Amino acid sequence: MHPPHTPMHPLFVVASAREGGNTEQLARLAAESLPSGSTATWLRLVEHPLEPFVDRRHDGVGFGPLDAAAQRLVEATLAATDVVFVAPVYWYGLPASAKLYLDHWSHWMRMPELAFKERMRDKGLWLVTCNSDAPGGDDESTDALVLMLERTARYMHMVFRGALVGHGNRPGDVLQDRAAVAAAHTFFALRSRTPKSQP
Repeated sequence: MHPPHTPMHPLFVVASAREGGNTEQLARLAAESLPSGSTATWLRLVEHPLEPFVDRRHDGVGFGPLDAAAQRLVEATLAATDVVFVAPVYWYGLPASAKLYLDHWSHWMRMPELAFKERMRDKGLWLVTCNSDAPGGDDESTDALVLMLERTARYMHMVFRGALVGHGNRPGDVLQDRAAVAAAHTFFALRSRTPKSQP
């Protein structure tokens, strides 16, 4: 866990299909609550396109070397203290680019020189997301997405720090979601101090 006021170095993995959408706006608002001295890295997955993931665990060929996009992403992931998925709800789950990023974790875990799973242990895993439901709803459309990342954190021995959920359809709508905006102002400041929940 991060002690109070300890600087963080989060990686914001932006998975929206459009630049400056509601989810990214909400995430950038939340980033203002990072502890003093924190340095954030923002990477838009569309600007670092990954190759389709091919599972080669059992074919005797093994995984090949990383291309430039994968190398940039794995380096940024391992350098971060926390990974923040900035991912709107698409069909009740992650956008395709974010799911592909996670699929490639399976590759990186099988490169002994990276020690990927070992180095991911105890990092924070966060979610900032938006759906098109009206504010004040029960947010059922985000349940599967949150559960997916909770279980990912558990498997990786990371710490799931929670989800910031906003609502909006057209870009800018989320800034009218008063509850989400209020939560964004303290999202990292409060949750980064909570105890670890994973073994």
